[in-house]
Amino acid sequence: MEQNYYQKEIETMSAEEMKKLQSEKLVKQVKHVYENVPYYRNLMDEKGVKTDDISGIEDLHKLPFISNADLRDAYPYGLLAKPLEDCVRIHSTSGTTGRRVVAFYTQNDVDLWEDCCARAITAAGGTKKDVCQVAYGYGLFTGGFGLNGGSHKIGCLTLPMSSGNTERQIQFMTDMQATILCCTPSYAAYIGESLKEQGYKPEDIPLKAGIFGAEPWTEEMRQGIEKTLGIKAYDIYGLTETTGPGVAFECSEQTGMHVNEDHFYAEIIDPDTGEVLPEGSKGELVFTSLDKEAFPLLRYRTRDICVLSRKKCSCGRTLVKMAKPMGRTDDMLIIRGVNVFPSQIETVLLKEGYEPNYQIVVDRVNNNDTFEVNVEMTTEKFTDKLSDIIGMEKSLANSMKIMLGINPTVHLVPPKAIARSEGKAVRVIDKRNLI
Repeated sequence: MEQNYYQKEIETMSAEEMKKLQSEKLVKQVKHVYENVPYYRNLMDEKGVKTDDISGIEDLHKLPFISNADLRDAYPYGLLAKPLEDCVRIHSTSGTTGRRVVAFYTQNDVDLWEDCCARAITAAGGTKKDVCQVAYGYGLFTGGFGLNGGSHKIGCLTLPMSSGNTERQIQFMTDMQATILCCTPSYAAYIGESLKEQGYKPEDIPLKAGIFGAEPWTEEMRQGIEKTLGIKAYDIYGLTETTGPGVAFECSEQTGMHVNEDHFYAEIIDPDTGEVLPEGSKGELVFTSLDKEAFPLLRYRTRDICVLSRKKCSCGRTLVKMAKPMGRTDDMLIIRGVNVFPSQIETVLLKEGYEPNYQIVVDRVNNNDTFEVNVEMTTEKFTDKLSDIIGMEKSLANSMKIMLGINPTVHLVPPKAIARSEGKAVRVIDKRNLI
């Protein structure tokens, strides 16, 4: 296919020019963070690093890391680098406790984020002649707003559908002749199956491309979606902590995602030692926001395991590529696009008077994630009365939904029913085979 670029000068910039641009931005960003974020200034002071020690990208390794734990500790304003009156929006993701991670945006932050998403849509073949159906969730979740803004930047007719209501999705898709679909891969698969059940063949569907992210998905799942919808399916990567979708995006070659490295500098580190690893090594992905104003994160540990590559790409883009994440260094699960930590389950159980003896079982059935939580009853709560058990399960499921933002199926089991291994229960069983 003919290659299109949204910002060709940046997307095809030489490695030398990119490094110079990144270095200029990093020097300014470090000063901005040091002068305006006491939390991060203290981290730098503890490590003995001053702003004058950072003269370019080659000095990035001198800076301290920041993690999800820091974001929770600094909630809500501790990492804010701009006055609130300069901020125009927040987005949020759930944390490992009741504290959420809240990211702030200036108007310039929003503009740059939308540019990143516009690059992703353009790489998928999008132009102002396209109709872009955005079926990611809107609200505090970043997905809907990011792709919505990117679609506007290109000039597509944008259908801001949000997630759910599949009948309406199909109606607008067919009536408005949508050509690009943006949503989670599992929802794309569900839409495809729904269309098939209604008698649609791939050639009857107006779509030509899809941009899918926010949850892990396999190459087999990609091929299934492409076959059912008659499209080319593109991956997209992002984090609320750094901005949202558009940190990296896939091109027509489909061999990894190009990182928008004029805005986000990527490193791969040894997750145990923090040592920066050479290109091609598998390790933990770390991002530095080079020009985000309101919520700039320096050396943010994503906990995602992947590989970076500068191998020449047939699309002509010179932006470094990241492989699809191969796992995580923490215990976080991504279920239906939502971050779920086992510690969140424990928080709910303890609050509701249960012991933290439980097991999370995740599977993928017909391209949709299933989410079950088996919970041991305490001796005090134990009963064999079915109606009481059903009521207790519903109550626990509701409490978990409030905490997680996603609805699990809860099964109460007798005390000691969950097998222990060397005295410790296996907390998570993930049957999805996502790697």
